[in-house]
Amino acid sequence: MNDKRELLRSLRIEPDQRRDEASAPPRRRPLTLVSVLLLLLVGGGAYMLGRASAPEPAAPLASRPSSPTTGAPASAPSAPVVTRASGLIASGYVVARRTATVSAEITGRVQDVLVDDGMVVRQGQEVARLDDRLARIDLDLAKARVASAAAQIDALNADLKDAERIVQRTSSLSRAANASEADLTRSQARAETLRAQIRGAKADLEVVRISVDRQAETLDRHIIRAPFDGVVIDKNAQPGEIISPMSSGGFTRTGVCTLVDMNSLEVEVDVNEANIGRVRPGQPVEAVLDAYPDWKIKASVIAIIPTANRDKATIKVRIGLAEKDPRVLPEMGAKVTFIES
Repeated sequence: MNDKRELLRSLRIEPDQRRDEASAPPRRRPLTLVSVLLLLLVGGGAYMLGRASAPEPAAPLASRPSSPTTGAPASAPSAPVVTRASGLIASGYVVARRTATVSAEITGRVQDVLVDDGMVVRQGQEVARLDDRLARIDLDLAKARVASAAAQIDALNADLKDAERIVQRTSSLSRAANASEADLTRSQARAETLRAQIRGAKADLEVVRISVDRQAETLDRHIIRAPFDGVVIDKNAQPGEIISPMSSGGFTRTGVCTLVDMNSLEVEVDVNEANIGRVRPGQPVEAVLDAYPDWKIKASVIAIIPTANRDKATIKVRIGLAEKDPRVLPEMGAKVTFIES
């Protein structure tokens, strides 16, 4: 009974409490839902008005399918098609068919190197000189032997003339019985001996003359010349180094420089064995260097090397460039497209 009274008392509103609630300012109800609804209505109306006022865009004619019932062709002209090279693609490198390591024909010490990397040389131009002091001495000795042999021949000729006079005098005396037959025979034998000595001296003279020519050639070999027109791509030797035509180990060089004929540049590519049937000699090719990807070079197949690489299962193909250009350099990477008709 007491519990019910307490509950009723707690629910009763006193007069003071009523006055406080009446004097309090009215609470504001949240307007979030109403605001969102108004914004949606305004935005939807603006969108509908915009669509009603804007003209409807025409669909592109090229993208419209033809009517299956009428079969009429599209009236709009088709866009031009750009023809590009297509076909088998292979990669490789620019190589020089004519390259050489310029070396000496004899062993010697380098005295001067007359070229440097990137220098253009002509056939026969001097590229280096070896120390030739000993070769010059040998040439002078050979020339001295020639002079000595010639002088010996002159002396023998003089003796022969004297011997021939003696033979003539002895012969005259023998006819007059003032000289014996033995004296005549001895004088004739001496003259014949001198003639034989002269023939031997002339042969010796010819030998020493050949020796002079050989020594002069050896001296000329101390000058190293370019074997053909080209560009020096690598300078290998320096003054003071020993150079030899054959490798003998140690610090001995085998070449002065490396020379490349820039007119012999071509591209070598590896083609997979499975695709080699798509390549033929004379086939047009489009080559692109890795250094100039936007530069397309006209080329053609020179030859298919008749052997395969068993490790890579590829066959090497030689590609000739239609134009010569200084931008093309040996060992540049290249990609080629074999144009298939």
